[in-house]
Amino acid sequence: MFRLFSRPLPLVLGLAVFSAIPVLNALFQVFQIPSGSYPEDSARLALAPIAWFAHVLAGAAFGITGPMQFVRALRHRFGALHRVTGRIFVLSGAVLGLSGLSLLAQVTSVRTPVVDIARGLFGLALLIALALAMAAIRDRDILRHRAWVIRAYAIGMGLGAVALVFFPIYVVTGQPPMGLASDILLVGSWVTTIAIAEMIIRRSSPSIARVPA
Repeated sequence: MFRLFSRPLPLVLGLAVFSAIPVLNALFQVFQIPSGSYPEDSARLALAPIAWFAHVLAGAAFGITGPMQFVRALRHRFGALHRVTGRIFVLSGAVLGLSGLSLLAQVTSVRTPVVDIARGLFGLALLIALALAMAAIRDRDILRHRAWVIRAYAIGMGLGAVALVFFPIYVVTGQPPMGLASDILLVGSWVTTIAIAEMIIRRSSPSIARVPA
């Protein structure tokens, strides 16, 4: 399975499906926040409206441009467009990470410390992965650049996996799953996503894992 997803087309399609729910949710919130029509369970985020709006807007842009980075035809035939979408990906990822950390600092959490600690660590990890991806492309190291882009996307969209489980529950009950067990599942899904991304990187080119960052 991992060897299949190390190829460009299956990887792009897999990423698009994986990120569909988070991206659609972010796009809805882009319009809900200015109008004040957001769900009641999200009202606490209105204490930091700028960070919240920046977070969902950046999340939508990050989720849309992420899979595009692995479209071989775009990279080879439309190099300028690939570079533009790449810059949008990096910028939106940086905003996503910084706004997430800002929300973590400004808004009282309704989750257990397990999730809060994970959000802080992964927010920092996203910024580091993006910086390393940019450093690699400046060095013309395409393989290392691709590896760090995959890692960044897995970190930034890591909640996509748990959304596949939590979103149907939310639709049925009207409330997101809460409690320590759901928080452990949330963080575990995030970590699993990153681990799968690392396996894809190693399967596609074992030498990438040995390139010093």
